[in-house]
Amino acid sequence: MPVPDVKEKFSGVVHAVTIGATSEQGGSRTRTVTIGGETGLPMLSFEAEYPHRPAFALEVNTAGADDWHSQARKHVGEVAADLEKWAARCEEWGADLVCLHLDAAHPDLGGRSPEECADDVKRVLGATGLPLIVWGADVDEVDNNVLPKCTQAAAGENCLFGTAKEANYRTLAASCLADSHKIIAEAPSDINLSKQLHILLGDVGVNVQNIVMHPTCGALGFGMVYIYTTIERGRIAALGGDVLMQQPVVVNMGKEIGRVKEATSPDEDAPQWGKLDVRAPLWEAATAVGYMEAGAELFIMRNPEALQQAKTAVEALWPKA
Repeated sequence: MPVPDVKEKFSGVVHAVTIGATSEQGGSRTRTVTIGGETGLPMLSFEAEYPHRPAFALEVNTAGADDWHSQARKHVGEVAADLEKWAARCEEWGADLVCLHLDAAHPDLGGRSPEECADDVKRVLGATGLPLIVWGADVDEVDNNVLPKCTQAAAGENCLFGTAKEANYRTLAASCLADSHKIIAEAPSDINLSKQLHILLGDVGVNVQNIVMHPTCGALGFGMVYIYTTIERGRIAALGGDVLMQQPVVVNMGKEIGRVKEATSPDEDAPQWGKLDVRAPLWEAATAVGYMEAGAELFIMRNPEALQQAKTAVEALWPKA
């Protein structure tokens, strides 16, 4: 009796998005990173193609790392006051990209000026050859002043800038179009809101193939299931042919890990959970692998140990191209 073919065939494909530009492409990066391109659900190598592996960025923050949880802060403490050294260290730690968070532009964290933020972007670009993600202060008025200066400072480098939201997308979209950058579209845990935002971005001229989705993020044990199911449902829709959901997904995880007691409680408070220096990076890595199973392709992390553990998991689980 013949065995039936149980392979699932999809009509859609996830867009491949490239971040970074080498000298041949008009930039100064030593490499580029491409995410997306899958033709099936995650890691089912027997029925789909997976041309690009998930990519991992480490966070560099203009506000420093004083408020980071101890197991992430211990790695960056000696370089957190120097963005250039911090960015260079990310490359040594094995990151595929650097994510520069402009938190110091927030009014409560110093109100760093647009010109100072643009200089921060230039300094980080000069310190590492990795592709760059630039993340605003998450205050609409601030980002509308700061991010255009930063896109100009990074013109030609094909960076990934974020985030564009339904209530605040026009300024960043115009800046990314003018300076040839990719854009992060943020819609919290709702594929219909994501689709609406992608339509709005398209209406102002952003090609859907230059968008990376950010459905927000919750850590393992702290709301992860809501984001997981949103990513999963979105990926099924994308593979089914929904062109408004065929963008790759980024999750910004580092800060969220610091909200989870299992990843931050001292040894003496919870001896039954094992040593903090073991469980903290494992918790961040497990969160990344979980989202990878849902369909995410780009992960922004804080702990270099967790990054290495997640990359080891990719080596073991991800289909070979």
